[in-house]
Amino acid sequence: MTASPPLRKAMFELLDERGVTIDDISELVYFLQHEYVPELSMKTCRENVQQVLYKREIQHAVLTGIQMDMLCEQKQFLPSLQPIIERDEGLYGIDEVIALSIVNVYGSIGLTNFGYIDKLKPGILKKLNEKGTKECHTFLDDIIGAIAAAASSRLAHSVED
Repeated sequence: MTASPPLRKAMFELLDERGVTIDDISELVYFLQHEYVPELSMKTCRENVQQVLYKREIQHAVLTGIQMDMLCEQKQFLPSLQPIIERDEGLYGIDEVIALSIVNVYGSIGLTNFGYIDKLKPGILKKLNEKGTKECHTFLDDIIGAIAAAASSRLAHSVED
């Protein structure tokens, strides 16, 4: 069963509002997989990202994470929790838990890809992780990394040895 178009549409609109494109995520997939997949194209990366984003549980995670970031920007969290989310404190980890729900859809290779890309923060992840702006991306940076890791895992599983 495919996700409802309104849910998918809302997700793509929010990603766009937050400055994230399919091509941004596809570049992360390319970054993760170009050494392992001969003649990998951006088109193939994009197709895998789109297939991941068409899953309803992924859409739920994206929408939930962006909502959490928006609530943080509006200072809607408890006073004891607000600064922790604003600073994206290392021991906070709830943002990674949501991201792991995405990664787990595609197996263990997604988990290792997520850890790797989360540590390096290439491309759009570096931009989303920048501090000192009015925007909060505590949840979104991990979610985008997880989508890229899941798409990379999906791609890896589709390639013959």
